[in-house]
Amino acid sequence: MTFTQGSGFLQRTNGLFCVPKRPKTKFNYRIWSSKDRQCLISEIKQPVTNPAGRSGEAGSTAPQRDRPWLFRTYAGHSTAAASNELFRDNLSRGQTGLSVAFDLPTQTGYDSDHPLARGEVGKVGVPVCHLGDLRALFADIPLERMNTSMTINATAPWLLALYVALAEERGLARDALAGTTQNDILKEYLARGTYIFPPAPSLKLTGDTIAFTCREVPRWNPVNVCSYHLQEAGATPVQELAYALANAIAILDAVRAGGQVPEADFPQVVGRMSFFVNAGLRFVTELCKMRAFVALWDEICRTRYGVADPKYRRFRYGVQVNSLGLTAQQPENNVYRILLEMLAVVLSKDARARAVQLPAWNEAMGLPRPWDQQWSLRLQQIVAYETDLLEYGDLFTGSPVIEAKVAELAAEAREELGAIEAMGGAVAAIESGHMKARLVESNAKRLAEIESGARTVVGVNAYRETAPSPLTADGGGGFLSVGPEAEADQLARLAAWRAARDRAAVTAALAELEAAARTGDNVMEPSIACARAGVTTGEWAGALRQVFGEYRAPTGVATGGGQRNDVASLAGLRARVAALTDTLGRRPKLLIGKPGLDGHSSGAEQIAVRARDAGFEVVYQGIRLTPAALVRTAQEEDVNLVGLSVLSGSHLPLVTEVIAGLEAAGLARVPVVAGGIIPPEDAKTLRQAGAAAVYTPKDYDMNAILEGIVEIVERAAKA
Repeated sequence: MTFTQGSGFLQRTNGLFCVPKRPKTKFNYRIWSSKDRQCLISEIKQPVTNPAGRSGEAGSTAPQRDRPWLFRTYAGHSTAAASNELFRDNLSRGQTGLSVAFDLPTQTGYDSDHPLARGEVGKVGVPVCHLGDLRALFADIPLERMNTSMTINATAPWLLALYVALAEERGLARDALAGTTQNDILKEYLARGTYIFPPAPSLKLTGDTIAFTCREVPRWNPVNVCSYHLQEAGATPVQELAYALANAIAILDAVRAGGQVPEADFPQVVGRMSFFVNAGLRFVTELCKMRAFVALWDEICRTRYGVADPKYRRFRYGVQVNSLGLTAQQPENNVYRILLEMLAVVLSKDARARAVQLPAWNEAMGLPRPWDQQWSLRLQQIVAYETDLLEYGDLFTGSPVIEAKVAELAAEAREELGAIEAMGGAVAAIESGHMKARLVESNAKRLAEIESGARTVVGVNAYRETAPSPLTADGGGGFLSVGPEAEADQLARLAAWRAARDRAAVTAALAELEAAARTGDNVMEPSIACARAGVTTGEWAGALRQVFGEYRAPTGVATGGGQRNDVASLAGLRARVAALTDTLGRRPKLLIGKPGLDGHSSGAEQIAVRARDAGFEVVYQGIRLTPAALVRTAQEEDVNLVGLSVLSGSHLPLVTEVIAGLEAAGLARVPVVAGGIIPPEDAKTLRQAGAAAVYTPKDYDMNAILEGIVEIVERAAKA
């Protein structure tokens, strides 16, 4: 028996062709690769009600255990075929749900051959340009047996349309599908930067997916309100609570006002809302934050939306624990950090995550390898199956310490929610720059505490002595590197796809999509028709760009505080900048740039804020700029140095293109520095290409970075 798109199949040893959603016994399953037919064996243990005994405890009677959370690994890279192999390997090792990482062109609505996609293809996730890519991505994986989470936002309607089209191509009913689209566009304006359209039409698209799934795909979570990236951008626990809940309120208010869902069905819409949270190292506070989320969401559902049924008021959430606190210094310590962070979301039964995905120990250095992801998966399995955690009720109910902290966080979050409501809600607070500026300020405070030593980070600002780590001594740097051949392969397949399709059908489908967008109709059915016709990601987004336009969100730098209170620590740096001002006859001017599609802007924002506080004149225009645009800005602004921040792995092509562009424009005298997750060999290549300096996560002292920039500008002025 086969599942379409290949001769491979997934086989239970008892002859049933499925991965059961709720297995009650131990079993094996096999995933056969259609490429090499190699059998991958996995044993998945799921909890058994009243088992006769337990391994190692002959004759004992174990208490009833709760079912564990879904085990997920955030995965995807290079190509759809390579990512499919990774998915199947992870499933064979006991993963119980899929979590798909898409590359930046896919997330921002560009085809892999768009100029902005250069160097970005397959770096932070899998490229999906069309239905053919999705076929390859899910080959030999039965969609009806999967719970698939897709971290996708601006293009969420499109990826969901592709998924539905693939399922129907396999003969599956829409209501057989289960999974989640993140689809929380509002946080993209604040943290992650993969937005395309302005907030109002973006919320309309979110409403379209909600109305569609509630009617057609009832087991699908259409929105995963995401506070994860808020914490990664510096949010405090109170800000994470308030901003995520404000975003959820804005989404539900927009759905209700849109009129696509009958009022009688609105409680079910509320019930399908899910959340995706973060959990940091202060795990007691993080645990209390989760309990506060549960209480506040129940309160909002009851008082604002009148939801009477408790099951529709449940705070349903998944989690990836904090990556912000992972260090490139002594990276082996990150294993302990990940475990402690996980405890915050699994210890408390009354606020336990429904799905958990853990980062890998080496994500501060680069893309994790399959073995690294397995290590994180095994951590989840050990906690779920080897400990007695799931045999007990909530461990914290009645604790005065926990209850006091929960009450404190909830009260402060209500206050912040009230302030956002007074501004007109989340959209108004985003468009005014209020929320973004507060995040920039909070992150500046966090970094200042690390620099001063007020916040201890083992291996970074304390206990830095270390023996060489065998984990990074293999010559590969301890991480996976995606080579340029992956992009070349993707471009060739994209060209072949375009050549083979019916161009008239594509044109007609895009016309229907654009018409629906202009008239305010739901875009989901036209999007599914586009998927079947062979439309590409860039074409789908391009049609909507024609209707909605594009948007640039506030940076949070111009209005953001971030001013250091400990002015004395800046005194020496300010003196050097003042002396450089005398030498140049004007304040030194820095261009801080984000080339390519990388939207993780926190590092660039913090450098811009600190440089401004130190006395530099700073030009910062936000994310998603081409190298050519940055060269033009450098010329027009007559800058003294260009600083480029790239965290997506595309630093080599983007930084070298900026350097070459400056030379072609007669600006070879303007030095370029680069920062990001840049391996040592790549840093050497960039310096050979002309970069004056390369900064990595190991360079955590921003004053020291800016001291180095002063020296570089001084040398350039004397040349």
